[in-house]
Amino acid sequence: MSQSIGAAKISIIIPAINEAGNIKKAIATTQANLNIEVIVVDGGSSDDTVAIAQSLGVKIISSSPGRAVQMNRGAVAASGEILLFLHADTCLPTGFDDMVRTALQQPETVAGAFKLRIDASLLSLRWVELGVNLRSHFYQMPYGDQAIFLTKAVFQQIGGFPELPIMEDFELMRRLKRIGRIVIIPTPVVTSARRWLQKGVFKTTLLNQIVIIAYLLGVSPKRIRCWYRQEKFKRI
Repeated sequence: MSQSIGAAKISIIIPAINEAGNIKKAIATTQANLNIEVIVVDGGSSDDTVAIAQSLGVKIISSSPGRAVQMNRGAVAASGEILLFLHADTCLPTGFDDMVRTALQQPETVAGAFKLRIDASLLSLRWVELGVNLRSHFYQMPYGDQAIFLTKAVFQQIGGFPELPIMEDFELMRRLKRIGRIVIIPTPVVTSARRWLQKGVFKTTLLNQIVIIAYLLGVSPKRIRCWYRQEKFKRI
């Protein structure tokens, strides 16, 4: 890794659709840092997401919907040597920029992410956090809500996010593991508990495991997304 990475610009890419309730808080955690740019990639919001982002002075670009498509679009527009992909309902820790630059200077490291904390007090969510953080540490398989980061050069080398309707972060990690080490920063990001609370912690956790197994068994990502969202599958 280049020695210049210690002073590298970080482009924070936030894919968003109808995130008016979260986007201000997420952007606020990026603001008190030098040599940072923030790019909100809007996938067609019908609420005030874009207006809120504009009021905070960040760069906004429009994209067709789909998290992978939006993140790739943001990466193309990014001017930083480091890319950090932040979900709109996730907040970065203080000093994240120095942590990211330091992590990417470690030998053989190609990417990284943060430990996960979920912003609700349920005991069951502490078990979810434990499972996520053990998987990330021992298997080097963080997911998108852990604020994945890597250099733009490595991102381009592996072809960016595969433009799948689901599992794009899982597949990105599999590609990265083939070329180097993925480091997990022990300071956590804090993500919204909404998806666990909407479907229930046990059901969400079980569904996540079924999705991974189905993907590894070769079930199409389009069909998996329909299961995950409990939609009727339409064969095209």
